[in-house]
Amino acid sequence: MQRITRGNPLVLLIALVIPLVLAGCAGGQLGVKSSKEYRNGMVVSANQLASQVGIAILKKGGNAVDAAVAVQFSLAVVYPNAGNIGGGGFMVYRSAKGETSTIDYREKAAAKASRNMYLDSAGLPIVEKSMYGSLAAGVPGSVAGMFEAHQKYGKLPWADLIAPAIALADQGFEVSERQANELNGLQKRFALLNPSGTAFMKASAWAAGDLLVQKELANTLTHIKEKGKAGFYEGAVANAIVAEMQRSGGIISLEDLKNYEAIWRKPVVGMYKGFKVITMPPPSSGGIALIQLLKAVEGYPLKKWGHNTDSTVQVMVEAERRVYADRAAHLGDPDFYKVPGIQLMDAAYIKNRMSSFTWDKATSSTAVSAGVVAPMEHEETTHFSIVDREGNAVSITTTLNGSYGAGVVVKGAGFLLNNEMDDFSVKPGAPNMYGLVGGEANAIAPNKRMLSSMTPAILEKDGDLFMVVGTPGGSTIITSVFQTILNVIDFDMNMQAAVTAKKFHHQWLPDEVQVETGALDSVAQRVLERKGYIIKPRGPIGRVDAILKTKWGFYQGGADPRGDDLAIGW
Repeated sequence: MQRITRGNPLVLLIALVIPLVLAGCAGGQLGVKSSKEYRNGMVVSANQLASQVGIAILKKGGNAVDAAVAVQFSLAVVYPNAGNIGGGGFMVYRSAKGETSTIDYREKAAAKASRNMYLDSAGLPIVEKSMYGSLAAGVPGSVAGMFEAHQKYGKLPWADLIAPAIALADQGFEVSERQANELNGLQKRFALLNPSGTAFMKASAWAAGDLLVQKELANTLTHIKEKGKAGFYEGAVANAIVAEMQRSGGIISLEDLKNYEAIWRKPVVGMYKGFKVITMPPPSSGGIALIQLLKAVEGYPLKKWGHNTDSTVQVMVEAERRVYADRAAHLGDPDFYKVPGIQLMDAAYIKNRMSSFTWDKATSSTAVSAGVVAPMEHEETTHFSIVDREGNAVSITTTLNGSYGAGVVVKGAGFLLNNEMDDFSVKPGAPNMYGLVGGEANAIAPNKRMLSSMTPAILEKDGDLFMVVGTPGGSTIITSVFQTILNVIDFDMNMQAAVTAKKFHHQWLPDEVQVETGALDSVAQRVLERKGYIIKPRGPIGRVDAILKTKWGFYQGGADPRGDDLAIGW
């Protein structure tokens, strides 16, 4: 196999950049948390090294899609709990001229998948089977998605975009304290699921600053660099995936891999107070739900009431309650289920849905709909936003589902498998491990894509780019993007403030308002509780990475302080 040459200009660039990033993060201060403004472009991602790779590509003359490809593959190395080549995701694209498109590279169920594959002889769900091990994996889509995006929009050579990730895998990078803690907490699972060992396993405890070297992953990335999509879905890497399936009880075949295709889909588009919102269609539920939420609150004077006051929170929660009930009953893979998207986003329909709302007391979720709710999604996803010098914009959310996916590293190939099969309704109408039940629209079927809440979005104002936004967070993704947009448009926050602001979440069932510590003041909380709202404190919600274009034409980044995220502009 061809080795990385030290003369490769991008490798040399990364070799220079990485020490500067690490030096700038001394003392645990990870990421830029200010609202500095830049003229020529910006990258905001969950990892400082990936952001540096993206900005280096832009400075080299690449466009936003080139940078997105480089960031996606770099995240697979330096942010392995969610960055991936063994998972999938969604991309929203807007050109500098206003042309828009989306690409669906969500994972698919294997051809041998069956409706009851995770049920025991009594018809009860076996939770572990859909969450851990290779049987939990869907056919990966990330490599196909990035390859398709590059084929249509890329400027720089494909090999140049994969080179930085290869360098990071081959030469290693220093793990952060957060990553060291995650790896230490997963050692038993890795050992159980990977008897031959992995790069993530270590005889002693991981510590911040330890070097994580992933030689097998570097080799896999080299196949992809040299052969494009075929370097993953055919040949040595595909054979390694199937061998892993045979070793550990999975069902993905060579035919499944060869037949996987990323799909270009028509964006979901809606308006909010003069702003055009461009986002993902199903099998993402996020786009339709986001438009519904924005339309549901558009007629209320949120700015007058103020950010996170009792009135603002109440009307937003009531909108969320109704939208998540709709999500449960009506959304799934459009190739298998007729999704009534136009009806769900119709202004008259949304107005009627909100008509049962009263200021006097909380609406009971059991009174909102007789539908069934989809499974609770894991929150370990990642998002990145990119704008280039010309004004082309990319919003990408990608995931393995659970943190470090199924916990299985493909032997000889060095990458983690996803556990996205758990996002299907394992048994429609029956409770899952969270006490929730799933709908028929999201039942398991061969070659079907599982429903997602991922909500990458791009906003326009008067025909010009305005915002690029998205977040991880499972079922909280939609409400986090919703609140971030309102924070800017209704509450006049800059991008960093909008991202940093404390958030809350309601998803119909369970009937409770999940609230980050400090999101509500004591007065607002008492008023809501007197009306019957159940307030449940919780840890961080979302991890938004976003870019705002100011009226003066500068780019302003928002890197979420809930993680090690970094916004870089030039």
